[in-house]
Amino acid sequence: MALKRPRRLRVKPIAGFSVNRLIPNILTLLALCAGMTAIRLALLSRFEPAVASVIVAGVLDGIDGRIARLLKGTSTFGAELDSLSDFVSFGVAPATLLYVWTMDGLHGVGWALALLFTVCCALRLARFNVQKNPIPKNPGVPNRKYFVGLPIPAAAGMVAAVVYAFDSYPVTEFYWSIVWMALLALLSFLMVSTWRYWSFKELNLSSPRSPVLLVVMGGVIFAIWNWAQPVLLILASTYVASGILIRAGGIIRRYFRRKPRPEPLQETPIV
Repeated sequence: MALKRPRRLRVKPIAGFSVNRLIPNILTLLALCAGMTAIRLALLSRFEPAVASVIVAGVLDGIDGRIARLLKGTSTFGAELDSLSDFVSFGVAPATLLYVWTMDGLHGVGWALALLFTVCCALRLARFNVQKNPIPKNPGVPNRKYFVGLPIPAAAGMVAAVVYAFDSYPVTEFYWSIVWMALLALLSFLMVSTWRYWSFKELNLSSPRSPVLLVVMGGVIFAIWNWAQPVLLILASTYVASGILIRAGGIIRRYFRRKPRPEPLQETPIV
């Protein structure tokens, strides 16, 4: 009688570890490592490499989703991993960087603003994850998609651009600390607001406009290479201000489109 071979145990692959999903998840983990490195460098008062680590995390965060869609490796596991990485790299790291850089002398008040930034970042991510359509189309501009609230990578980029523009040297003047506290409070509000920010999702290099787009991108890269400090600060400030301007423009349009109320009829007195 022939002996039966023992049955092999079949282990199901863990979600997120298939070949197509592995590459974007590795990029997400590298972004997480860059964010943790930024925190360590900020605590060591090495602000310039800390800023560079935040920027590297932003670049990796921008390409991991596109590579996942290109390889058809999107998954719920990758989306959740991306959110956790974003919270560390763009929530904890920038708040720690700005606090150590300029608001340490304010003690509890500065720390409270750093906590506010981190909390608003967590709320922004939670709202983004539970929305059925987190990147809706703008009804005013056809085919243009937008984010609801300031994206947290943009808020982190604003913090990094400010620190880098000041040559990454610690700022000890009290009035500058107040200015950066106000900036951190503004970024916190914009993240949890419902104001619209352009998502750049409709940009397509294969479209007929691609030569013009490539020339513009090349000019921006050339400007960053030669004048990195002012150019990065201008780009970050422009994007942060764009949501405020869009909101203000909508309020002005609604005001002028509002129909005047009809005047109430005056009753004639009976003699």
